[in-house]
Amino acid sequence: MKDLLLITPPFTQLNTPYPATAYLKGFLNTKNISAFQMDLGIEVILELFNKKTFEELFHLAAKNQRIVSDNCQRIYALREAYLAPLDDIIQFLQGKNQSLARQICTDHYLPRASRFNQLDDMDWAFGSMGFQDKAKHLATLYLEDLSDFIIECIDDNFGFSRYAERLGQSAHSFNELYSNLEEQPTYIDQITLDILDNRIKATQPKLICFSVPFPGNLYSAFRCAQYIKTHFPEIKIAMGGGFPNTELRSLTDVRVFEFFDFITLDDGELPIELLYHNLVGNDSPPLYKRTFLLENGKVSYKNNSPKPDYKQLEIGTPDYSDLHLDQYISVIEIANPMHSLWSDGRWNKLTMAHGCYWGKCTFCDISLDYIKIYEPITAKLLVDRMAQIIAQTRENGFHFVDEAAPPSLMKALALEILKRKMTVTWWANIRFEKNFTHDLCQLLKASGCIAVSGGLEVASDRLLKLIDKGVTVEQVAQVTRNFTEANIMVHSYLMYGYPTQTIQETVDSLEMVRQLFELGIIQSGFWHQFALTAHSPIGQNPDAYNITPHYKNISFANNDIDFSDNTGIDHHMFSFGLKKSLFNFMHGIGFDLPLQDWFDFKIPHTTIHRDFIYDSLETPVDFKLKPRGKVLWLGSHPLVSEFSKTKKGNTYAYLKLSFHLKTDTIDITLNKNHGDWFTDIFGKLTPNNEQLLTLSELKKDFESHFDNFELFWFSKPIMTLRENGLLVL
Repeated sequence: MKDLLLITPPFTQLNTPYPATAYLKGFLNTKNISAFQMDLGIEVILELFNKKTFEELFHLAAKNQRIVSDNCQRIYALREAYLAPLDDIIQFLQGKNQSLARQICTDHYLPRASRFNQLDDMDWAFGSMGFQDKAKHLATLYLEDLSDFIIECIDDNFGFSRYAERLGQSAHSFNELYSNLEEQPTYIDQITLDILDNRIKATQPKLICFSVPFPGNLYSAFRCAQYIKTHFPEIKIAMGGGFPNTELRSLTDVRVFEFFDFITLDDGELPIELLYHNLVGNDSPPLYKRTFLLENGKVSYKNNSPKPDYKQLEIGTPDYSDLHLDQYISVIEIANPMHSLWSDGRWNKLTMAHGCYWGKCTFCDISLDYIKIYEPITAKLLVDRMAQIIAQTRENGFHFVDEAAPPSLMKALALEILKRKMTVTWWANIRFEKNFTHDLCQLLKASGCIAVSGGLEVASDRLLKLIDKGVTVEQVAQVTRNFTEANIMVHSYLMYGYPTQTIQETVDSLEMVRQLFELGIIQSGFWHQFALTAHSPIGQNPDAYNITPHYKNISFANNDIDFSDNTGIDHHMFSFGLKKSLFNFMHGIGFDLPLQDWFDFKIPHTTIHRDFIYDSLETPVDFKLKPRGKVLWLGSHPLVSEFSKTKKGNTYAYLKLSFHLKTDTIDITLNKNHGDWFTDIFGKLTPNNEQLLTLSELKKDFESHFDNFELFWFSKPIMTLRENGLLVL
């Protein structure tokens, strides 16, 4: 028996669990409240994509005469060829039976329908990759063929990472979703409910909590809640997560509470703890934190607990137990390198800080607590949690899912990882701000950072200022260059259709992006059209941005708002050309084509100089000292040998310092006095030190023995070390 059952409904990701329930379970552990968690999504996928189930699906589709398109007729005709490798393909994508990769890559192992039509580009996209990645991509296409068959012949709401998503998107009214829930459960619903039924009987919880991060989880959450109300009416049901946090803050429809007893908003730790105590205790009146419930036939919002939310250091370490970590499926859908990170491999998800340290972007929901309340934790505690999670999951890959990871905390994290000699692989979401210097990027790489993603948004300085992004295009170019030189992959979120954006600015933004990719300082990107949300500064003050919102009566979801841009421009017409050009740029081609060639309508010539980004990177060498900068050496201790030279009858003593780097060896020569001082102080410059010396402290120590530290620091030998791992942070 368990007190709580925590559920992520279908579907989020195939390759790794969504972390919300793991966070909540980690917190409940600190309160001695027993909980079991499950990811219904992966369990349903594994039950669906096996030979036995698909035999039944093929039979049902034929029996019900649902096989209409040429594509599905082909899949049905090849059903034996699709069934034969199915179980083996799933095992391969789970990281088992890796020798199958070579067979998958042969021409006649997998049957092929419409998803394989893109294989003309296979060598182009995957030519430099090995068999494993190529096989994962082919296996993914094979599963997508089967997914297409499900959508046409069994359940048109199906999707690998979402289910009935349209029912949750901008659902201002509950009517359509409610109507769907009155219909009989679908085939996939029945799989879901059977798994759920078995888990409830095994755990016998008092409270079941659904985490609904996305619109694509909403329908399944309601379908599961409906089943629980019918078959386990004594169990209370709560919903929280990203979707209610952003969409259900204006909820008034009482029918929602035919399915759920409680809907909680924002940080879930305290609200869920209070719900638990209300169920097992006799508090009168019961206390709630940011909780909707039904009272006297009306939706009531309760926030009567005086207790403050828990600090980040109090919520415990995320607990991934109960989840089937060895059964998640790594897929590679497209050749976008960042998208493959999202979908390939198991990542432990963590946050460095609650909220966003910047918290100003005008398109973002910065009025909501999950962004507005910024609270970092210490690097030591963060690395403690990483170590605990590694011990539990046996995976040392981490995706930090912050709104924007703070550079100062990333620096402290990297130093702590190096100090503990941990081997981890990690990536994070960031802002392209000036604090990401060349040296900081080198440090992040040394600690295991492999990629960053950040918002360039609209590559226009006027619009970046209107967004209050706090960066310029020139600054973004310099920062992405710093990451790229450290061999850290850079993904950029790109936006078009921002309020007041002109056609000229869209064209100029594309030219900026073209130059960034041509110079190789951004490796991945994605364009999306601006969307107006209710909780953003633009949504709260649309007149200031020259847009006219079209409000609707809200009884259910309230986030995305339809609007008219007073410029009258149809920004959607740019969608195909922007995305097509970006796809080509990511593969290193199309840079010499006129921008006009990407569009089937007339566009103006760009006003951006062809070498704008190149010129932005031509920064002079800075010979100024940064007194508060901490000095760090990333390499090993040098081998030291002494020699002398005689010049004009005078003999001079020197030290040769040989540094063996991982891929190279560098030698520098210093006069003996400087060399002796430098080798003596060298031990204080390594990550093992609790406190690194600042540059001013190094200068003070040097000048207690010699004159003119600047001449020493900017000498050729030290500059050689600066290029090979001697950092100022």
